[in-house]
Amino acid sequence: MIIDERTYTTHPGKVKAFLEVYERLAKPIQWPILGDPVGFFVTEIGTLNQVVHLWKYDSMADREQRRAKLAVAPNWGDYLDAATPLLLRMENRILVPTAFSPMK
Repeated sequence: MIIDERTYTTHPGKVKAFLEVYERLAKPIQWPILGDPVGFFVTEIGTLNQVVHLWKYDSMADREQRRAKLAVAPNWGDYLDAATPLLLRMENRILVPTAFSPMK
């Protein structure tokens, strides 16, 4: 099992607009393909204007297959076109659980 941690930093004051675009255009396409996220968060303390979402996959191969399917999904480009201008930076990390992690 792996966790894909994705952090999107919006232009100042654009978190609400990004979330509205995401919920309207991305969620109906992304969640059926990737599965429900582990969590979807906004920052309140620390680096502001960030949206952090976590996705669980069985393996890197599972992640690659699902993300490839997402990339060619109908209307996914509409979301990218609407969301990209709202973002300053996109980061992602792959997290691997330790032997004693409650989530495996």
